[in-house]
Amino acid sequence: METTTEALKNFYHSISSGLGNWGLQLIGALAALIIGLWIIRMIMKGISKGFEQTKLDETLQPFLLTTIGFLLKLLLIISIAGIVGLPMASFAALLAGVGLAIGAAFNGSLGHIASGVMLLIFKPFKVGDLIKTNGAFGFVKEISVFVTVIETFQNETEIIPNSAITSNKITNLTKIGNLRIDMPFAIRYGSDIAKAKQIVLDVLKKDKNVLQEGASAPRVAVNNLGVNSVELLALPYVNCENYWDVYWDTRQEIVEALGNANYEAPLPQRVVTMTK
Repeated sequence: METTTEALKNFYHSISSGLGNWGLQLIGALAALIIGLWIIRMIMKGISKGFEQTKLDETLQPFLLTTIGFLLKLLLIISIAGIVGLPMASFAALLAGVGLAIGAAFNGSLGHIASGVMLLIFKPFKVGDLIKTNGAFGFVKEISVFVTVIETFQNETEIIPNSAITSNKITNLTKIGNLRIDMPFAIRYGSDIAKAKQIVLDVLKKDKNVLQEGASAPRVAVNNLGVNSVELLALPYVNCENYWDVYWDTRQEIVEALGNANYEAPLPQRVVTMTK
């Protein structure tokens, strides 16, 4: 009986000792996690401010910040594993297994990362550019590891996976620095074409948002001879930020100027020949 009692006491003391050590390790690990995350947050803020002061390319900043943050957190997890007492070899094998599982689960996401790296290397566009891609038309606000964020003229935020962008057509309207807006309009056959062109050209020359010098100077040309009208084309060049101001407002001014000059809208015409 005494032998059994002694064995139970020894078992109890062993369990108590083990739980006590494990509890201290767990408390130490939690403290290290909280302090480590706080330190990482401070480090990331400092790095972000440093990027702003060095005027690092805005396209690279989100990507680098995400990568550095991930590496710091991975280092923190490895350090906590050492505090808990996990063997590094076993922990490394565990991380490798988890990595393979995550890679298999997020196979598509890895494609987005690869596409994000391609966008950063080849730079078909950068933050601040006006682009068209995947049905979105607006200014690039961010290029991250997984997605590109575009703000449209309707103040909508389009979040597009990077792989969808690299696998489709990208139109960069900012690359050259300005762009042309083609504005078609029509006048009736028999109207004074030269006068109509001059009226429209005067509107373009008075517009403060229309570029006026060199190859970017505005012009008006005959575009097509339609069935019921002569189709003309106003060709103003603008800076990207003034695109919609000219697209909407200048178009209205052209219509009003032609109306004030008694140019009526062309209507369908049909010649009827009477025979006896």
